[in-house]
Amino acid sequence: MTDIRTMWLTLLIAFAVSFVVTFFIGKPVLRELRALKAGQEIRKDGPTWHAGKAGTPTMGGIMFILGVGISVFALGWRDMLAGEFAHLYVYLFSLCFGLIGFVDDYRKVRQHQNEGLTAKQKFLLQLAAAVLFLCLMRYEEMLTNRLYIPFFQVSVTIPWLVYLIFAAFVIVGTVNAVNLTDGIDGLATSVTFVVMVFFAVTTALWNLTTLALFPAALAGGLAAFFCYNHHPAKCFMGDTGSLFLGGAVAALAFAADMPLILILVGIIYIAETMSDIIQVAYFKATHGKRFFKMAPLHHHLELSGWSEAKLVTVFSAITALFCLLAWLGIKGRF
Repeated sequence: MTDIRTMWLTLLIAFAVSFVVTFFIGKPVLRELRALKAGQEIRKDGPTWHAGKAGTPTMGGIMFILGVGISVFALGWRDMLAGEFAHLYVYLFSLCFGLIGFVDDYRKVRQHQNEGLTAKQKFLLQLAAAVLFLCLMRYEEMLTNRLYIPFFQVSVTIPWLVYLIFAAFVIVGTVNAVNLTDGIDGLATSVTFVVMVFFAVTTALWNLTTLALFPAALAGGLAAFFCYNHHPAKCFMGDTGSLFLGGAVAALAFAADMPLILILVGIIYIAETMSDIIQVAYFKATHGKRFFKMAPLHHHLELSGWSEAKLVTVFSAITALFCLLAWLGIKGRF
């Protein structure tokens, strides 16, 4: 009982440390971003009322990336001394994607436009990061080639090469789906907060305590960042933050050896991505007609009269519901 209490207390402390650090470094980070004139360029084809957001500081994801890093290193130091590095690997992997996003954001800021790295450059960098992470996880024997299927409580063994190719593209797809969700104030922040709570609780209940430190810390960082990112946002996370979050979601799914759970916990990310794919395909097939008023899905709902606050609330609630469903699908695994 004492060990269980200690575990949950450690996770709560990880949450609290990340929250406090992220919250209190928020103002100085905002000052520096303003000094660098790191203002967001707004899509010309976006909702007209988004024009008022032009110039809002971007790259704010730096706040929770630093907060999570401090929390993970401080609370996970003893684990690292004991040879446990799961939380560190996931953080560093997410950081790789955060750095890709930072380069993208920085180029946008310097060039004063809404395009940074090319799509090909992003894809190749993300694919390289995914492959390196998967090879490291396999080398450390933290990754298996058995694909666990929720609800059925069975695992299907797949040839290693096939599994690595599958995993690499799932990771890249997840990262970009989370990035696509970051389109209105607080949306990616709140949805991913719910997903991190799911991973923290699940990995803790499975006694993957070291791994649980990371989602617990990230949940704390996102809760603090929401204070700056809720509507009307004082700053945006930018690709720096959204790619970091995408890397975190994908890495946790594979580190916990249950990638298919992304279908449930990532339902909003999938819906946003599919709406974009449908829009493009329909536009090409009909020579200019649109299936949605605007893609991705959150913009369609905005143009249908939904407020940003309603979108954040409903999408977060849907994510919470599907996370509960995901737990029902995997609770008998261990």
